[in-house]
Amino acid sequence: MATLVELAPAKVNLYLHVLGRRSDGYHELESLAAFASVGDVLRLEPGREFMLTIDGPFATAIDGENLVAKAVRHAREAAMTAGADFRSGALTLTKNLPVAAGLGGGSADAAATLRLLMRANPVLLHKLDWPGIALRLGADVPVCLKSRAALMTGIGERLQMVTWLPEAAILLANPRVPLPTADMFQALKAAPLNAMPPQPPAPSYRNFDDMIAALAHATNHLESVARALCPPVGDMLAALAQLPGARLTRMSGSGPTCFALFATLAQAEAARGALDARRPDWWAAAGMMG
Repeated sequence: MATLVELAPAKVNLYLHVLGRRSDGYHELESLAAFASVGDVLRLEPGREFMLTIDGPFATAIDGENLVAKAVRHAREAAMTAGADFRSGALTLTKNLPVAAGLGGGSADAAATLRLLMRANPVLLHKLDWPGIALRLGADVPVCLKSRAALMTGIGERLQMVTWLPEAAILLANPRVPLPTADMFQALKAAPLNAMPPQPPAPSYRNFDDMIAALAHATNHLESVARALCPPVGDMLAALAQLPGARLTRMSGSGPTCFALFATLAQAEAARGALDARRPDWWAAAGMMG
């Protein structure tokens, strides 16, 4: 079998509302997630023995057993339980996205790994509970498995797929400083959730301008905490807002990555060039969003 390739696209939280702290210690969330055309890349040479190689500009930021290795292990265990043969092989992860960046990079890598394993084991496509395996790896992995725009609720595991998202371009910026998600939620000190909120409908937008207008009424509840823990977040948001053509600027997820939305890819790429010239110490990438 030829080498299989999957993009692990960056997950962008267009908004993120923390509704409260649940009795189980987790936080009830509501977030609209979309995916950028930039991300990590995974390549699999199918075979019997699993071997993982990590390269790319952010390879050294990964240590210990990462979610890619866990994804292979969980899939193999599920196949053994089903009494089925299983192939993994030599897997290469090219880490293009910064780590602990609020882009769901680890979850996207795990999800891309599962997609590769489904392709390498077509007879297992309907024999294993792949969404269940994804959820066991983390609350963000199921939406990354689909890599399509979705309204996420619960701790992120309840998904309503968005049937259509207007075409938009995105510029991502990161100060190359990690910001662990656990630290963010601990600093937020969210109030206890007394009752579960009703399930909101998935959003529907007529066009790009309609989407921008609707998103302007939402926010990221973690942004103020991120500004306090990581001052460059405020600097990035201010810099992005000043770029020509930027229609919406916000922090993604638990940060510190911030983004700006543009009507066209040409505008986003020009803005990246301007940002690179102004702040060469930051990481920046432009692409399409969907």
